[in-house]
Amino acid sequence: MCVIAIYPGSFDPITNGHLDLIQRGSRLFDRLVVSILRNETKEPLFSVEERIEMLREVLCVYPNVEVDSFGGLLVDHAAARSATVLLRGIRAISDYEYELQMALMNRRLQPGLETVFMMANEIYSFISSRLVKEVFSLGGSITGLVPPSVEERLQRRLPKIHNKEA
Repeated sequence: MCVIAIYPGSFDPITNGHLDLIQRGSRLFDRLVVSILRNETKEPLFSVEERIEMLREVLCVYPNVEVDSFGGLLVDHAAARSATVLLRGIRAISDYEYELQMALMNRRLQPGLETVFMMANEIYSFISSRLVKEVFSLGGSITGLVPPSVEERLQRRLPKIHNKEA
């Protein structure tokens, strides 16, 4: 039986923490679908199309990983993709509390859909897309936090603030 898992998220932008989970998840499941949530209420830095492009650039080395996007309920998207597992990363206790609520709601909506929590590698446990964007925009280094191609895109998109004292 082929086990298909979905790793959902905003990936705005993808970080090395995301990549770590994708690499590890690709070894656990026959197919791993990295799915970008189309959420019109948020104001992302990169469009869904740009995020798909970024993900495909860095994930091309994993033959069993694919990228797509979805709107609406994750359980409906999982059913449409014949997925039986949702992969979610946990960085801290605060993540667990939120993710547990989501997992229990998803189980209620679709009892056959399992959620697998994977602990973040400790070297990436503090990284979030929001924090990467904030640090970068304030002139801090994000080298090692995102793939080089993503850092290049950020350089083109976000103006850095540099305090140049005389």
